[in-house]
This record gives sequence, structure tokens and C-alpha cells, in this order.
Amino acid sequence: MNAPNASGWRPEMGEAGAILPATVSGDHGLNLEEKLIFELAAPGTYGVDFDDADVAPAPALGKFLRKAAPALPGLTEPEVVRHYTRLSRQNYAIDLGPFPLGSCTMKHNPRLNEKVARMAGFADVHPLQPTQTVQGALKVITQLADWLMALTGMPAVAMTPKAGAHGELCGLLCIRAALTARGEERPVVLVPESAHGTNPATAAFAGFRVENIPATEDGRVDVAALTARLGPDIAGVMITNPNTCGLFERDLKTISDAVHAAGGYVYCDGANFNAIVGKVRPGDLGVDAMHINLHKTFSTPHGGGGPGSGPVVLSAALAPFAPLPFATLDADGVAHLVEEGDAHDHGHPNSFGRMTAFHGQMGMFTRALTYILSHGADGLRQVSEDAVLNANYILRELEDVLDAPFAAYGPCMHEALFSDNGMAEGFSTLDIAKGLIDEGFHPMTVYFPLVVHGAMLVEPTETESKAGTDRLIASLRSLAERGRAGDVTLKSAPHYTPRRRVDETLAARKPKLVWKD
Repeated sequence: MNAPNASGWRPEMGEAGAILPATVSGDHGLNLEEKLIFELAAPGTYGVDFDDADVAPAPALGKFLRKAAPALPGLTEPEVVRHYTRLSRQNYAIDLGPFPLGSCTMKHNPRLNEKVARMAGFADVHPLQPTQTVQGALKVITQLADWLMALTGMPAVAMTPKAGAHGELCGLLCIRAALTARGEERPVVLVPESAHGTNPATAAFAGFRVENIPATEDGRVDVAALTARLGPDIAGVMITNPNTCGLFERDLKTISDAVHAAGGYVYCDGANFNAIVGKVRPGDLGVDAMHINLHKTFSTPHGGGGPGSGPVVLSAALAPFAPLPFATLDADGVAHLVEEGDAHDHGHPNSFGRMTAFHGQMGMFTRALTYILSHGADGLRQVSEDAVLNANYILRELEDVLDAPFAAYGPCMHEALFSDNGMAEGFSTLDIAKGLIDEGFHPMTVYFPLVVHGAMLVEPTETESKAGTDRLIASLRSLAERGRAGDVTLKSAPHYTPRRRVDETLAARKPKLVWKD
């Protein structure tokens, strides 16, 4: 039974406060209560019966022989299936509703992509097969590479990086290799406040010292501060465009020209490329390296620790330093891999080496190319237009009840940024996010970017319909009004979930990872 919150309210109460009958099972309709699998199993029980073994254990196992039975729960097959099925009902998924996570771009994954990726010859390809047996797979890689170069206006691309941060590292290693080839020691990378959080971490990991560049009042890079800091110790700048405030960095070409004149390079975080694909080519803005999250722009699966894919497009200045191996086509159309031994013959004598053991994420390449070919150039342009339209619709529909710190400076790009300014005393972004769970939505990104206090970053993507977006807006409006009015029930949300609000700090710092009776 759900415990009442501080105000005495609980889900069993009607709107008038009448208490409804409690359930003996703990379930509430199809909102199922589920114990841990260890709690479901009775001590000493087993789901399968085995006859006692008459064979003596092999003496060679020696000290590796188990001294006691494994502490595994004993359940029957139906019990195990039901347990995990019931748990799966508590998951939120893109197939249930929108993931309005700003900065993450949680796109719908078209089923056509999945069907093609599971075709024989793609699903069962192995990286150690001879190249003559995987010509189709290698041609998928080269065709996808051609599209990525065309869409970004860049002459080269490294396909092997396996995630966004991995792509950032690839770009910075190219920059470091280029500086080494010039015989220069430039230890500093400039990172604006509005850049993604992985940018400074990646720069530090690559051996650079990170210096911050402030933002202007309208949420963009302070160009004067950046150019004033340029000098012979600056390796380059890492800039996110559109930036983490959901705004287009309209001075990027000016920034690129200044950085190049000072002898540095420009790395662009391409995680937000979905907002400008088909509309803007980063190469035209002077970018030297940019990773492209295939899951954020080209609809390959996202999250769960993988499978990620973060190809990196490169300028002519950095292309000779790109990692190996890479796929290429001969004049007669035969595909092959350029490895260390023949890199010199293919214009890559100064490659910094490998990023991964093999050639990248084949399944993600197949899905991304399917998405690109099914949309075409005009369809990809509409994707970015619709994503930006949806975000601006949310921004304008909510700016009267939620503080929108940059709304006065014009439209946003793919995500709308709000803050908890204006909430009643004691109420914050966390309360809005927890209340949104009760409304049946996954919360938006909270407390990021750090430049906005109590930030709420909402990204609808392009596939949300107006009707679906209106439902999200209505819920957010209601929660904002409750927060402004000081509705105490919001402080204990969520109420309709199997578990109430947890102490997330304690859970992160002292997680209980081992079952103990």
C-alpha cells in the first residue's frame, strides 16, 4: 500500500479526499508492485530438479571447486518470466511517449532501420572476415561517409570512433598530431561555458589544459573574451553549435577565422547537428573537426552503454592525421581497408594511429544509412526544420509560466531552456521533474546547462506531433502553476510510481549493489 505523503494525500484518495479501498496484493490495477527477485524466492528452493551427481569432481579444478551452493534465487521459469516482464512494465521507452531530454536528442528509431540492420550479411558480418567477403558492408561504410562529408561540407571523415566523447578524443588527437608535425607546443584548449560537459573532460584527457570562455547575456560565446585570449599557447577551441542553451552560435565563422589566424584549430561538438542538418554545413563555418552522434542525428539506438557511434569529419588541415583503418573504394569500385602498412600510399603517412580494434559500429552504420536514404536531402532538411519548430512552439507556449532566460533574444534551435526562477519558496526544478513522472512523461534534462540556475532543458525532436506536444505542454503548464502556487503535493511527487521520491544523492554515493538476507 502506498504511504501517505506529508500532506496526507495518497493515490488511493479521490479528488475529494475520500479513501478508496486498499489492495491486498499491493498492485493498483495494472500498476504492479514487484519485489526483488531474491525476495520472491523461498530459501532452499530451486526451479529445476537435478539428480545427485555420482561423478567425482575433476581433481584438476583444485582450489576452484565451489565450497557452497551459489546464492542464486530459486524460481520456476514462469516466475522468472513474470518477474522480468513486470519489471519491464516499469520502464519508460520512446515507444511509450516522448523523451524530452534536452541535449540528448532521444529520437524515434524507425523500424525500417532495424529491419535492414537485421538482414543476413549485415547482422552476421564479422570484422575478421577477408575483405572480399564483406564488400557490401565496406561499401555501406564508404557511402555513409560520403553522405556525412556532403552534409557537413568537410573533405574527410574518421568512421571508427564509437561515441560522441570518443569522437571528441579523436578530433583532439588529430589536432595534437598536427601541432606535433608543425613542431609546436600549444598546451591550452579554450572551452566556452555553453559547450557540452564532455568537452573539457576530453581536452584534459588528451593532455591539454582547459580554460573557460564566458558567455554573453544572450547565452552565446563572448567573442571579445575569446579573441583576447588567443595566442601562441592556444591549440584550439571546442565549441558546441547549436550550443547547450539551445542557441545557434551565429559568430562561429568569426571565431574560426580568429582561431586560425592565431595558429589554432576549431573543434565543433556535433551532438546538436540534428538542429541544422541540411541547413548549415559546419565546414563552411571554418570547423576543423566535428563528431556526429549517429544516434542523435540519424536515429540509431541511444543509451544503455551502447552501441554508440561518433564519426568525426575533418578539414583538409587535419585529414592527414586521421586514425586508421578506414574503408576506401578503388577506381573499379572494389572496397578495401587502409591499414598501417599502406597508409602512406593513401595520403595518411601521419595518422596518429587507431581509435578502436576494428572498423566502427557496423549495425549503427547500416541503420544510419537506411535513415539517410529513406529521407533524402530534402527530408533531412525537413527533420531539422520540424525539430526547431517543435522546440520553439514549446518555448512560446510556456514562457508565461516558466522563466525562459533567453527567450527575449529570439527563437531557440532544437531545445527550449527554462529555469525555476519564479517558483514559490522551497520549490525547484526537481519538483517539476518529479511531477512530470506522475503525468506519464519522462522528465526533461534538469540542472544543465550549469550557466542557468535550476535549468530545465526540453527537446521534443521532430517526430512529436502537435497533439502529443500539446499534451506535454499542458502537463508542464499545470506543474509550473502548482510550483508557483506552492502546492505541497508537488513536493512529494511522484505519487503514482511503484516507489516514491528517493534520496538520489544517498543512492548515488552509497548504492546497495549486493543482496544480503
